[in-house]
Amino acid sequence: MSAQQQAWYRSVTRYQWTVLAIASLGWVFDAFEGQLYNLTRGEMLPDILGVAGDDPVLKLWGDRLLAVFLLGGTLGGWVFSSLADRWGRKPVMALTILFYSVFSGLTAFADSIWQIAALRFLVAMGVGGEWAVGAALVAEVFPSETRARAGGIFHATSVVGLWLAAGVALQVGEQWRHAYLVGIIPALMVFWVRSGITEPESWTTARETKSDELGSYRALLLGDPRWRNRAIFGSLLAMIGLATFWGVVVAGQDLTKSLLLSLGEDEEAATSRAKIAFGFIQTTGAGIGMLAFGPISQRIGRRRTFSLMHLGAAVMTPVICWGPQSLGGYPAMLVLLPIFGFFATGIHAGYAIYFPEMFPAHLRATGAGFCFNTGRIFAAPMLLISGTMKESMSLEWAVTALGGLFLAGVFILPCLPETRGEELPV
Repeated sequence: MSAQQQAWYRSVTRYQWTVLAIASLGWVFDAFEGQLYNLTRGEMLPDILGVAGDDPVLKLWGDRLLAVFLLGGTLGGWVFSSLADRWGRKPVMALTILFYSVFSGLTAFADSIWQIAALRFLVAMGVGGEWAVGAALVAEVFPSETRARAGGIFHATSVVGLWLAAGVALQVGEQWRHAYLVGIIPALMVFWVRSGITEPESWTTARETKSDELGSYRALLLGDPRWRNRAIFGSLLAMIGLATFWGVVVAGQDLTKSLLLSLGEDEEAATSRAKIAFGFIQTTGAGIGMLAFGPISQRIGRRRTFSLMHLGAAVMTPVICWGPQSLGGYPAMLVLLPIFGFFATGIHAGYAIYFPEMFPAHLRATGAGFCFNTGRIFAAPMLLISGTMKESMSLEWAVTALGGLFLAGVFILPCLPETRGEELPV
């Protein structure tokens, strides 16, 4: 590696670091709010539904609520990303953070499954909107030579949110309501957002020259065919990553628990060790993968890096489903999970790097948000299908089958442009 590549960070200004820190913290808590449900549902759903912990209805409702979350994220992403292009990055980022933190806190007081569903939908709206604003802001503030690394760092900080969620879930144990009270803390970030960010020059220029098209879905989907094609195929690419995340990646916890139970571990110990394996071990590999996406894509290009990650994930999915049983049990699972996480979750950093690079300033948040969040709604039916599959066949066979989706992403990439080394569209 050359001295210039090693010192990429030396050209980053104090303000650029500030923007990256603010956007990243917003995404940290964004991931925290999203993952908190996955790590507490084992205690929440039996309590809310009034059933035993091994009742089959829990898996069904578990996937239904994940689908509700994806739908809420889609709507929030569509609405708030468009508003970010219309109103500016700063006010909409503050609004989305308030959205997901307040409604997460209110979840602590829910007493029915329908209240949980409604609140998860509203939390997801804030989560879906915040990502698009943060990704667009980072892309606009950093120049082309450092943009991929900054975007990768931005998305990789979601791992910290996953760690926080895992730590809180383990700390509160069966008192799942306490975990959601913690979720209101991010609201304090709004003060820093309001004081630490100024609107990017590219957006202020677009406001003056493209005022009639700011955040316009008509301009995105019915105007220039370049933006329409990128929006459609970008959405399909995101669909693969999001469907596999909720259908395959989070199954790392269930696969680990199933393995431990088959080895004679009792229910409580298996649940706790599975949370550690997923929340810390697999997630560490995921964080390394997301951090690696930026430097790799800067060297070989965005599309080639996506292909590498998709192929690696397709290979590792059946390995984690079937390998540990014959390779040493739980220790083998702890070795394989971070490798799986590297590829299967590393893909996601590419969305934060790639999607904002495909659209002009007046449609940047709208386009990036449309890709990422339309991917959510495309992925939602897969969650319902995955729930049925996990009910009708073994968990290992269901996850293996769902992992085949990773291969579909490789065939979408040729329909999208290569953006490495290019300036942002205007």
